Amino acid sequence: MFLIFQRLNIEKTTQTCLSGQRINGVLVALTVKERVKVAVAELQKEGITPCLATVLVGDNPASATYVRNKQKACSEVGIITKDHKLPSTFSQKEIDSLIDLLNKDSMVHGILIQLPLPKQLNDFATTSRISPLKDVDGLTPYNIGLLVSGRALLKPCTPSGIIELFDHYDINLQGKNVVIINRSNLVGKPLYHMLLERDATVTMCHSKTANIKKHCLNADIIVTAIGDRERFVLTQDMVKDGAIVIDVGTGRVNGKLVGDVDFDNVIKKAAYVTPVPGGVGPMTIAMLLKNTVTAASISKEFVTNY
Repeated sequence: MFLIFQRLNIEKTTQTCLSGQRINGVLVALTVKERVKVAVAELQKEGITPCLATVLVGDNPASATYVRNKQKACSEVGIITKDHKLPSTFSQKEIDSLIDLLNKDSMVHGILIQLPLPKQLNDFATTSRISPLKDVDGLTPYNIGLLVSGRALLKPCTPSGIIELFDHYDINLQGKNVVIINRSNLVGKPLYHMLLERDATVTMCHSKTANIKKHCLNADIIVTAIGDRERFVLTQDMVKDGAIVIDVGTGRVNGKLVGDVDFDNVIKKAAYVTPVPGGVGPMTIAMLLKNTVTAASISKEFVTNY
């Protein structure tokens, strides 16, 4: 059969590239959610209701908020959720057993382990135990390997959301010099491979990179994901005229949510800039919904890339 989500032909809003344009992640996320709703409805006609199992260990307030937001977004598009709230004392053996049960549950199509986990649990071992067919975060070694090979269907949500923003605003990546300031498994590394698939020329910067400003000034596109304004701020003098700036960082300054970018000044010089909040953040959840629908399609062999 077919991957229902990929068949959808929903009209999107495109905008002409104008200097100083604010990228509206909330709007683009809504367009993705509308496409997901249609996909869910089509799957339900086949007797399938996409289901996401969420696993939260401990009582970290931020993690609990993230999980609630993801569950709420699922409800809005017709995806059901199974909530697993576990004590902070949960052992590796216990969480492994839970994941094994969820892997075998035919009614569960996606498994989300909220990170970071408590210290007694191993993040890599835990996420690696998830079936690649239910890996909606795209973090299992198998799916990472498919990503590197250009064959992945379930890709990490934040990088996928960034690519969706580029597509929505008709930003052509071919031949562009892109600088990523991040080398994490969640953002920098997977995004590197996704950009290479689009024929971009990619430089990855990190804490040991010498003269990051020089790299940035040579970039057509900058993606920054540090999340610590005391350590790093992307300022106007680091951005060339007409560049595109994607801000993935999140932090707080005087109680206000901020990103890595000095937004008010950088937007005077750049062609496009994502704000924080309202930029990449909403896209991460939207792509989780898309991945859950994709996983449900994979479970019924509507797609057979695995």
